[in-house]
Amino acid sequence: MGNSRSGAVSKEILEELKMNTKFTEMEIVQWYEDFQKQCPSGRISKEDFEGIYSRFFPDSSAQTYAHHVFRSFDTNDDGTLDFKEYIIALHLTSTGKTARKLEWAFSLFDVDKNGYITKAEVREICAAIFKLIPAEELAGLPSDESTPDKRADKLWSCFDKGEDDRVAEAEFLAGLVDNDAALQLIQYQPTK
Repeated sequence: MGNSRSGAVSKEILEELKMNTKFTEMEIVQWYEDFQKQCPSGRISKEDFEGIYSRFFPDSSAQTYAHHVFRSFDTNDDGTLDFKEYIIALHLTSTGKTARKLEWAFSLFDVDKNGYITKAEVREICAAIFKLIPAEELAGLPSDESTPDKRADKLWSCFDKGEDDRVAEAEFLAGLVDNDAALQLIQYQPTK
């Protein structure tokens, strides 16, 4: 008989997710059951993902940022996320280790997926991050981070690059890994 609760999710996927996330077997099984209810096809569309993501940011416009998050986790570019991609996305964006989060952040900022980040891409993601920030919190931002362009300029300065240069993944990781101030620039943490 074994563990009948985990029968729905394959043992291989269950073991892989237990090893690569901080989620327990019970949590993974529960996530799987919920995922199957919401996505009987076993895949989640970009639109459904954006809807789910928007519930985490009810006072904001999360669609643009969710689009970029979805793109970064749709590793096979098929326009959907399977259960494993979905759980990895949840883990990395909520509880992942700094190095793994930075690897994911690089893929988030690499909008055209060419292996490099440009200042224009940094600006695009900073604009999406700003849409997550409720209006009442915008006024409390430091003056050098108070607009998407200012935040992009501040983040770009961490890499010591010119306006038209580009940043490879190793440079991105090295520029941010021990820089707490810069790490705050690549994300939005709700104050509530």
